[in-house]
Order: sequence, then C-alpha cells, then structure tokens
Amino acid sequence: MPVEVILPKVDMDMTHGTLAVWHVAEGEMVQKGAALFDIETDKAAMEVEAPASGSLHHITAQPGDKVAVGTIVAWLYAKDEAVGAAPLTAAAKQDAPPPVTVALPADITPPLSAPSFPPPQAEALAQRATPSARHAARSAGIALERVRGSGPLGRVQRDDVTAFLQSAPQTPATAPWVPQSGPLHISRRKGQGLPLVLFHGFTADSQSWAPLEKALGPQQPLIRIDLPGHGKSPRRRIAGFAELARMVVEAFDEATREHDKVHLLGHSLGGAMALALADIRGRKLASLSLISPAGLGPEVDADALAGIVRASRAESLAPWLRRLTATPDGISDDYARAAMAPRKDPAMRAAQADMTAALFPDGVQAFDLRPALQRIEAPTQILWGRQDHILPYRHALAADGDFAIHLLKGAGHIPQIECPDRVARIVQRLIAGCDAPV
Repeated sequence: MPVEVILPKVDMDMTHGTLAVWHVAEGEMVQKGAALFDIETDKAAMEVEAPASGSLHHITAQPGDKVAVGTIVAWLYAKDEAVGAAPLTAAAKQDAPPPVTVALPADITPPLSAPSFPPPQAEALAQRATPSARHAARSAGIALERVRGSGPLGRVQRDDVTAFLQSAPQTPATAPWVPQSGPLHISRRKGQGLPLVLFHGFTADSQSWAPLEKALGPQQPLIRIDLPGHGKSPRRRIAGFAELARMVVEAFDEATREHDKVHLLGHSLGGAMALALADIRGRKLASLSLISPAGLGPEVDADALAGIVRASRAESLAPWLRRLTATPDGISDDYARAAMAPRKDPAMRAAQADMTAALFPDGVQAFDLRPALQRIEAPTQILWGRQDHILPYRHALAADGDFAIHLLKGAGHIPQIECPDRVARIVQRLIAGCDAPV
C-alpha cells in the first residue's frame, strides 16, 4: 500500500506550516531519508525527509500553500506498485455514502461462513500494549516483549518504551574522526545599530537561535558563530576549556573586525564562551547577556549531555531533549526528528563526545568562570529558567558581581526557544539602554 506523506510538527507550538518547495517531482523516485520538501513556520525553515523509498504521486499541496499539521500532502508508491486514484483519507472515508444493503428474497439463504477467531493461545501470548507504545517500539527497533509494562494487566505504555530506551545500555559514540582545519563558521544578518554576537550551547548550532531572532525583529543586526565541532564549523580536538576559548576568541576577532563595539549573548556552553570573551575582550563589549551559562558551578546533568551526544536516532534523542524544557511535553517527536537530522554524522557525534570528556570529566564542569564574572565591567544580565534540569539556577544566585538576574518561571534550560518573546524583550531592554545617548 502507498505510504502517506504528512506535514510534520517541527516546533512546540506549530499548528500550520507553509510548504516552500518540493525537491522531488510528481512521479519521480526518492530514497527513504532523502530531502522530500521544505516547510516554513513562524520560527524556522526545515527540510522534511521521505518516510519511505518510492515514487511520489498525488501531491495535494503546492509551494506557498499553508497546510495544517498532520495533513497528507502526497503518497509514496513502492517500486512496481500500481498507481491508481488517490487513496481516500480518513475524512474522505467519513464523507463517503453508507453502503447499500440489499435484502435477499426469503427463499434464498446466504451461504454460511465459519466465524474467524484468533487462536486463544496466540492471544494469550501476545504482549499487551497501547498503539502509541507499539509505534514507539517499532520506530526504535525493539521487541515489545523486552519492555516491562506498567499499565493494567502489564500493558505496555509509551512511557514504558521511553524508560526502556533510557535505561538500555548504549554504545558510546566511538566512531573514528579526523580533526579538521579552517576557521569557525560565521554567519551574519544585517540591520541597524551595533551587532549582537550569538554563541549557541553544547550540541546545538546557530540555527537554534531562529525563534529568538524572529522575536528580536529584523532590525537587529546579528553575528552568529558556530562552536568547533558544531553546525558548519570544522571538528577540532580540544584539551580543555582554555584551548576552546582561544579558538572562539580568534573567531570573535575576525567576525567583529569592522566594529568598535558589539553586544554579546551566549547560551549554556556558549554563555561560558561569552563570559570568557567578556573577560578577555572587555573593551569591545557594549553589553553582555547570558542565558543559563555554564561555568558558575560544578553541577551539570551529565546523563543528559551523554545521552544527547551518543543518540544515533530520534527515538533515543527525544527523551534527553525533553530534559531541556520545563516539562517533557515541550519537545514533540517531530521536533526530535528534526533535531536529529543534522546529528546523523557519527564523526561529529564522536568529536562532541571527546569534547564532553574534556569539558565535563566525571560529570562535572571542569572550568570555573566565577572570578571572570566579578571582573566584567560591561552592563551584564543573566537569564535562567526556574525549571532548568541541566544547570541549576542557584549557580547565578551564588555568583558575585555587578549584574542583573532574571529568573523565568515556566522555563527550563532553553528559554530562548520556550519563551522567545520574553527573552527578546529582556535582551532588547539592555541593548536599548546601552545604545541610548548619554
């Protein structure tokens, strides 16, 4: 049977998306996992991969169409599978006329057929599970019989499958990788006023700023720098935080060569980088904003870091991504699949695993930037989610220095994604105050 191609949900509050472009024409073959079409939302643009190999038929949405999440936009037919009329959707089937019942004459007796019942033994042996649990287990490639059910009569729930994936021993990312040369990747957005330099967090990339960039508005000029081994930057082998900081300073100097002053914003490990930069290049800073910065205390959710780094598929990545938000429902399965797409390269995951060992040995932060925070002279603020499960917000309360603290209720480790409008207002207030003439 043909495979449905649906418009997925790729961010937390998405209800519709605009189909931007088809990468495959009607009737053309596509391989599973290849780019099929692009969608655009209010927060991001993203490629959608083919859910199966086959030829594309019965396209229902054209470039520029606004489509509801979950809508079937096409079908994929396997090789040599006959292509007929477009299959009926569930809605179309509901609208179909009811079947006509023809009464047989009284003297005609319909043939009897033996009722079909499943063998009692097979039914008894079958693992009880909810449909969502069966789908999750099938997607993860695990047998339901291996999962202990917590529901009535031992029925396997979706949460049971998730717990099994989290507890199952996983092979670390040990794929060989070769260090690469070349400068760190820098991208820009033009605007008015002093630029805002952005440093993303560990295992993220510059695209993770998309929700906040939209909230900041198009007038704010931006300079984005991908950390080594992240995004489009080359993979680098580092011995520790100081070596990583030297690489970032070089990229910062190159990126801001034409500017006397810049604003600086960093998240998590990128916040630690921003803080180190502020200490080294303080004269160039107009303001410093830090979101859940690393380096202000030893504690860190090392299990989540390791889980994200070693995840080789969306099903094993999703449970750890849900640690990043205030509540687990902040990350959908479709969001996890989208996040996994740029992480399919085992060499990149292996490089990040080595970086984890260098920066967070034995599950602690091996660098302390609290003395640097005390030396900062530029206007500084720290934003932290009260429900941060990765880095505790008490790190900010224990630190000393001249800075403002914004504790965000209902936000976790990534408030720039969970509540971008609020974060944008806080950042813009500091920028506006620093840019205002005295």
